[in-house]
Amino acid sequence: MDPVLFEIMRNKAIAIADEICLTLMRTSRSVFVNEGADFAVGLIDVNGEIFAWAPSNKTTSINVPAKRTLELMPNLEPGDVIVTNDPYVSEGMASHLPDLHVIRPYFHEDRILGYGWLFIHYMDVGGKVPGSVSESCSDIFQEGLRIPPMKLLKKGELNQDFVKIFRANCRLPETNMADIHSSLGALAVGEKRCLETIAQYGAEAFIDCQEAMQEYSDTKTRDVIRRLREGVYDFWDFLDDDMVTNIPLRVRLRLTVKDGTLHFDLTGTDPQVEAAYNIPTMGTLHNMLTRRITTFIRTHDKSIPVNAGMYRPMSITSPPGTVLNAEFPDAVGVRFTTATSFNDAVTGALLKADNTMMAGPTCGTGGSIVLSEFLPSETAPTVTIIQSLRGGMSAYKGMDGVDVRDVTMNTMYNHPIETIENKCGVRIVEYDVRTDSCGAGRWRGGAGQVMTAEFLRDGGTVQLRSMDRFRFPPWGVAGGKPGKPIHCVFNRGRAGEYVVGKTEEISVNKGDTITIMMPGAAGFGDAFQRDPEAVRWDVEQGFVGREAAEREYGVVIDEAGALDAAATDKTRRGRVRENVGSDFDFGPEREVWESVFDDETMGELNRLLYTFPKSVRQAKRRAVFHAAVPEISKAGSGTLTDILSDTDAVRARLAAAMGEILGAGAAQTAEQAAQ
Repeated sequence: MDPVLFEIMRNKAIAIADEICLTLMRTSRSVFVNEGADFAVGLIDVNGEIFAWAPSNKTTSINVPAKRTLELMPNLEPGDVIVTNDPYVSEGMASHLPDLHVIRPYFHEDRILGYGWLFIHYMDVGGKVPGSVSESCSDIFQEGLRIPPMKLLKKGELNQDFVKIFRANCRLPETNMADIHSSLGALAVGEKRCLETIAQYGAEAFIDCQEAMQEYSDTKTRDVIRRLREGVYDFWDFLDDDMVTNIPLRVRLRLTVKDGTLHFDLTGTDPQVEAAYNIPTMGTLHNMLTRRITTFIRTHDKSIPVNAGMYRPMSITSPPGTVLNAEFPDAVGVRFTTATSFNDAVTGALLKADNTMMAGPTCGTGGSIVLSEFLPSETAPTVTIIQSLRGGMSAYKGMDGVDVRDVTMNTMYNHPIETIENKCGVRIVEYDVRTDSCGAGRWRGGAGQVMTAEFLRDGGTVQLRSMDRFRFPPWGVAGGKPGKPIHCVFNRGRAGEYVVGKTEEISVNKGDTITIMMPGAAGFGDAFQRDPEAVRWDVEQGFVGREAAEREYGVVIDEAGALDAAATDKTRRGRVRENVGSDFDFGPEREVWESVFDDETMGELNRLLYTFPKSVRQAKRRAVFHAAVPEISKAGSGTLTDILSDTDAVRARLAAAMGEILGAGAAQTAEQAAQ
């Protein structure tokens, strides 16, 4: 394509996508869109691939698999619009039911030249809980209304059958329908702009630029990947558990870097669970799996146009039936939590390839607090997402992490406090930095946030959804220390106070409070090499306490807040530091867990589990772990360091359990792996 025309068309396409995006944001009624920005917009080419991405998007759902949805809707006419939220029928275009994807074909002289696309996270689409997202769902039928690909508009007329079914199956029909009309209006704006561009530059130029933009991104992405050291890098990470059990859940990656390409091998990942942590990727390199590699690529070349071409140098091996490749009818509502852990595994592999090009892991959780309540004037409950909570961002070689704003998985906005208090019966009494949450390091991790909400009416229910990193903190890098795990408390400092873990719903009445302390992020490098003046500033600003400054950094700050240089020098010379030479500091819980359940043992355990039918796989997995670690089946039974204190005994029980439950040859294999 002529380079001058290419630049014109590229910028035109991106501008059109951005106008759709801004139109949607400004006309939407739900707070999750117009304040939180949980939506995305793009232009899709005639083959079903994103070729233009709106710069104002705050999510990174870029490689959207739209091809199957378009195949299922072959007889489109001008004025038609497609809608779907079904992960399985759409083959991964939707990743959970609250995300409604809307596609409008853009016709020119009876020929489709491309498509406008967007999705919105709707605050409720039915299901067992208000907000439609619950970790405890065991299959997708519990999660809400499933909408296979169908026509939302037929020749410009709204499909009233769809409207009746949709309104009858959600708790917020008026807000939801307002967002549907907003989506239709935004995509109509995109069609108008596309037709204006085609009238000016021609249909063939519009078609040609779609492939040219992706080829350009492909080439430039390969150049970034070539900066990594070639090799094969293994890394895995954990979710605390699947909420149904107390057993840690592992995602595993083998990343191969070769001549500007990346191959992701997910073999060895734990089986799908009877909870909502499964991801419906259909074995593809789905956008849930590419969040961190996307930010990595764009960090090192901001000029790369964001489109599906970025992923052409990448391939994947993803066995079916794992939490990273769900099979119908697995529940998928909390798939983002699992995706976060997987993307942290990507982070670890990239750090092994070159730790100068990569920040540490995410804070590990991007949870939200959801309030459902009946108002005296209403006949149905209101559902409000009070806040999308964020922890800190991990440090980078040469740079501290960002405080209270981990943007490495998405860049959604927080909800303004005034807006939230105006919409529901809640008062935010604390919204601050969480002191001492950041991982120590030469470059410290970002601090997490702390929020306390007080409820103003009786009879409400609250969900703390998608929370993780209660057990396994964001791990430190190159001698840096882990961040502090998440911690939640009901009625802190009052009668009836208790610690909240992963939970379905909490009933709240007037005067009750919930305090959420989000994780801090990982430090990078030896904390005793941090500039003492930087530590003093951290103490002054409230990121680090005086005691932690001395304990973690060897820096002594007097009661007046001044740096005691002599005492600091003495402390640093006399202190023995742990794990300074290590690539990663995973914290004691993970270290003791992997002293028994190491990679080789887990690989063999999962290999054996996959020989059984899916219907019994989880039962057998639970039986093995409960036999090996009986205390893990008891909620609140203690930390992993407590219940795994006698590792030799646990290994022996594990070998016996694998032999008895999974097969005669398993015991010897487990025993050999343990040795």
